[in-house]
Amino acid sequence: MSSFTEKPVRRIYKHIKYALGILAAASIISAIPVTQAIGDEAAKDTEHTVRIGYQKYGTLVILKSKGTLEKRLEPLGIKVQWTEFPAGPQLLEGLNVGSIDVGATGEAPPIIAQAAGADLVYLAYEPPSPKGEAILVQKDSPIKTVADLKGRRVGLNKGSNVHYLLVKALEHAGLKYTDIEVAFLPPADGRAAFEKGSLDAWVVWDPFYAAAEDQIGARTLVDGSGIVANTQFYLASKSYADKHTDVVHTVIEELGKIDTWTTSNPAEVSAILAPNVGLDVNTVEKAIKRSGFGVAPVNSEIAAQQQKIADTFYTLKIIPKEIKIADVLWKQAK
Repeated sequence: MSSFTEKPVRRIYKHIKYALGILAAASIISAIPVTQAIGDEAAKDTEHTVRIGYQKYGTLVILKSKGTLEKRLEPLGIKVQWTEFPAGPQLLEGLNVGSIDVGATGEAPPIIAQAAGADLVYLAYEPPSPKGEAILVQKDSPIKTVADLKGRRVGLNKGSNVHYLLVKALEHAGLKYTDIEVAFLPPADGRAAFEKGSLDAWVVWDPFYAAAEDQIGARTLVDGSGIVANTQFYLASKSYADKHTDVVHTVIEELGKIDTWTTSNPAEVSAILAPNVGLDVNTVEKAIKRSGFGVAPVNSEIAAQQQKIADTFYTLKIIPKEIKIADVLWKQAK
């Protein structure tokens, strides 16, 4: 494993660009266009496969499990192909190189991907869930406040939502981002380093957050409440969304139905998600109760919140150029 010490923050952008190049050379999945006779201007989509990227946890996993999207699209001759990704940054790398058409991530990955030139548009979002991510310390840690993190080693997943949580929590505590030592680690490695004491604090999201609480008694130093929104976004490649408008709207409609069902059936949803993430049902249910459900088009307020994150990342040189979120909002969103 590489050193836990942080490379210059500008390397985040370079990492994304490098990964995009690698994936471009080895794209694993391709769409299968099939010509279909079209009778008029309002004709249905041509037959094809809509390729959806998902992570181990979230509404897309439930949609996949229920199979309702396949039932909606089958009469149109459209198939659904699902591809799992370990985190949002990798998912958007796949979107950019054409491995998938639609996917979901948190706030930070699409900002970094847009700055790297990714061909993406925001389709919709889920309500904020600020209690679904937190800065954790060991239960017996002498660290009592965020201000106590000065000079400490803090772990987080590179380019994820929790990156912004850390930045804003430090700001609220009167610290600078440079006042701490950052270790970029994916969730599994971050958990291992946290448990063995190689990290003084760990910034992570649900369900990893809930698992650390239940399994090792991790203590919440601060969650996102009053600091960040923690919003999930549904995204697509612009070329796909513009060409297959009806399919994209169908995906969003089915997600809305899943959201409605989830809010009324948290126990059943937990039973679906638990095996996928390798956690017990009670831990998953705790995470679900901290989540927001109710998919909707990205409005001006949500876009402004996302722009604020982008501006902050540019100021910190996490991204190398200014970007405009308004430039990548899907114009055909209802």
